[in-house]
Amino acid sequence: MVDANGKARDSEERTVVEPARELRVCRESDVLVVGGGPAGVAAAIAAARNGASTTLIERYNHLGGMATGGLVILIPNMSAGTEEQEIAGICDEMVQRLDAKGGARHPERRHLGSTDARLTEELKHYHDFVVDGRVRMSVIVDPELLKCVCNEMVEEAGVKLYLHSWAGRALVDGNGVQGVAFESKSGRQAVLSTVTIDATGDGDIFASAGADYDGVVDPNLRSASVAVVWRMGDVDFKAYSGFRYSDPEAFKALMGEMHEAAGFDVFALPTHRDDQVWVNNWVLGRDCLDVDDITWTEVNVRKAMLRVHEILKKRMPGFERSFILDTASQLGTRGSRRVIGEHVVTEQDVRSGVVFPDTVAMIPPFHIKTPPKAIPYRSLVPTKVENLLVAGRCFSSDPFANDLLNLIPFCVAMGEAAGTAAALAVADGVQPRQVDTRKVQRRLADQGAWLPPELRG
Repeated sequence: MVDANGKARDSEERTVVEPARELRVCRESDVLVVGGGPAGVAAAIAAARNGASTTLIERYNHLGGMATGGLVILIPNMSAGTEEQEIAGICDEMVQRLDAKGGARHPERRHLGSTDARLTEELKHYHDFVVDGRVRMSVIVDPELLKCVCNEMVEEAGVKLYLHSWAGRALVDGNGVQGVAFESKSGRQAVLSTVTIDATGDGDIFASAGADYDGVVDPNLRSASVAVVWRMGDVDFKAYSGFRYSDPEAFKALMGEMHEAAGFDVFALPTHRDDQVWVNNWVLGRDCLDVDDITWTEVNVRKAMLRVHEILKKRMPGFERSFILDTASQLGTRGSRRVIGEHVVTEQDVRSGVVFPDTVAMIPPFHIKTPPKAIPYRSLVPTKVENLLVAGRCFSSDPFANDLLNLIPFCVAMGEAAGTAAALAVADGVQPRQVDTRKVQRRLADQGAWLPPELRG
């Protein structure tokens, strides 16, 4: 039997019993990070640099998550349109390393906050480089070189890395996480740890540990959608973007045709070079925790990609000779489980711009006239489960706050905070929830992370 969405449903659900078995412990670490996306990479680097023996488990063959395998190659909103850059620390180090390899496009740092009309006219073609008429730091990255940068930084920090490894569940004793069991070509094994950081995005580890969480996703928000991003080569991006601005009505009509052909919104965005674009998309009504839904998305977005490409080649300036370069190896996911932490970041928190005493990451405002947003350490700490922190989009937050604050650079900042705190918890022999947050803030400031002046000393 199948349901209305074509999913198999047995009239009587059958079950099997897995036999109990002993697992080989392949490693013991002070800190274990599960998930090698932006938050997980930053968490592992920060923990190791702060003296903790650290292990990182990643299910794909690469690090970087959405910023690399997901082809979401924009690291946006690292500054608010002033001369100051609020997202710094490990995230900015990644950008500087990419710069050295020719793998990043962004405004010159000396131009941040500029309102020069000629400069803003030039930069407006590159997504998120100009806000409210001011230049801000946003970065378009080469995803393959970012994979290399992540590898370098993790390796230099001394992190033990397991790729091609899927963490199956938390190993729990009482209410404390002791490590995880994971699957790989080497079979099912275990890593034991003093502190575990769930950076899976979907909260796979805290869910299996029995932590309370909220899975409600507002269907009207960006985070309710999934995507399969693709890139196109042999494109004249300047011709495409010039058409967008010179004939906005015709451009809008073509965008409507592509939406109708695809069945969902699509939009071509610049890459780090002018002969390529990446095509983002927003597929609604599919659950990124449901294997049938994510399979449907992978198959049907690629069908839609072919239809969209035909329209682009025939009708859109700059795409006459274009070809499909690649599709994302990772499904684009934007929202699912969020841990219930000691503080739930709310819409009111975001709108008010409150700075918490235990703030460990500051998020630049999206517009110059709105306040910055603060991530408190308590939103990374589950209410009930011990030996566990979270980092990335599964942090404790309501749907509105999460939708705004789960972008790539903000996840890196959360990861750096979680990794730093985990290492301090191990060093001080305390639970993560007992860590001295003033010590965490001072350490983050020493590492180059941006915090308000009153929280740095």
